[in-house]
Amino acid sequence: MNFHLSFFKKHLRKKESTLFRDAFGNLHFIKRFLILTLGCISYNRYNGFNQLHLEGTEYIKDLPDKKVLFVSNHQTYFADVFAMFHVFCSVKNGFINSIKNPIYLLNPKVNLYYVAEKETMNQGFLTKLFTYSGGITVTRTWIKKERKVDRSIDIISEINRMGIAINDGWLITFPQGTTKAFAPGRRGIVHVIRKYNPIVVPIVIDGFQKAYDKKGIRIKKKGVLQKMKFKKPIQLDLKKDTTDFIMEKIMDAIEQSQKYRYTEKI
Repeated sequence: MNFHLSFFKKHLRKKESTLFRDAFGNLHFIKRFLILTLGCISYNRYNGFNQLHLEGTEYIKDLPDKKVLFVSNHQTYFADVFAMFHVFCSVKNGFINSIKNPIYLLNPKVNLYYVAEKETMNQGFLTKLFTYSGGITVTRTWIKKERKVDRSIDIISEINRMGIAINDGWLITFPQGTTKAFAPGRRGIVHVIRKYNPIVVPIVIDGFQKAYDKKGIRIKKKGVLQKMKFKKPIQLDLKKDTTDFIMEKIMDAIEQSQKYRYTEKI
């Protein structure tokens, strides 16, 4: 019991960014360098041999600098997120529905975070650099290295880290937790929304699976038109709306509910 109490106290301490570090202690100048470098490397994927069509970034240009949660469907491990970094940095610098002027990489949004699976982000030096640029790692399974873990502790820690990111800036999350289309949403995101009450903005993406492998690193096909659509923030009544209702609204907003699956087949 004492261990659990000390764990909760340790992880519930308020963390804030400074002029030099983000809320997780990562140095801003290193994050800026990583975003610039990775942005330059990936730029042609979205405005070169492949193109990225944007809609709705006018909905995010006037959002507050903190307390914003983006919910999106997911098609690759990294290509989706790289594209979003380009878009958010572009919007920060005044460009709407366009990433055609990469000068925005010189002035990136450093308080931008994204949720990623811990095992994936621990696979090598490159993925650790991705994590440093803004990754919030979570565990997707009850089993870790063939032994059981105390998942209740993991969940508290993960929700707390996501809350730190939300309180410090913008957080991108993928409620389905998988790149499989029309997979059910994970209810944990609703607990995050209830606890931290962020503005919730839906994103719908398409075309990334056609262009890249599952990791989003290797190029499968060129000449692909990738799409990213931002929608108006989801209106939620956290006092009256049930968890299932909120989850349903999120899945509808990112066009991954069963009614969209039926429409796609038609």
